[in-house]
Amino acid sequence: MARRRVAKKREVLPDSVYGDKIVTKFINGIMKDGKKSLAENIFYTAMDKIKEKTGEEGIDTFRKALENIQPLLEVKSRRIGGATYQIPIEVRPERSQTLAIRWLVKYTRARKEYGMIDKLASELIAAANEDGATFKKKEDTHKMADANRAFAHYKW
Repeated sequence: MARRRVAKKREVLPDSVYGDKIVTKFINGIMKDGKKSLAENIFYTAMDKIKEKTGEEGIDTFRKALENIQPLLEVKSRRIGGATYQIPIEVRPERSQTLAIRWLVKYTRARKEYGMIDKLASELIAAANEDGATFKKKEDTHKMADANRAFAHYKW
């Protein structure tokens, strides 16, 4: 951990279509090898595909999905007296958003469909309906935190 100064938070610019910073963060999460235009194309095409499948706006489904998969609690390992305990802690809003984006990209890539656009559209629809692998990850994280509630007094 740095002793001199705290790193400054770098703000991202809002995206060109929706004017939303969360969308930019998500596009940056999708991006590989600096190919931002490809990541933008994947995201915006997936938004169109969601509208085609569900009939509602893709960005609304995206926001609902992110809201559904943001964790409130997580566990953190803490070593006390030779034993390691999983201590439940509350998640800061920025970290909650970052974890949701990371999980969404990870489980989108793991889907058994052809093409990233179809995978992303399907995973977002599933997460908006409180279903799918990403929502299951959030539920598992909450269950683990709940199971280790007895060690909550060790948090610092």
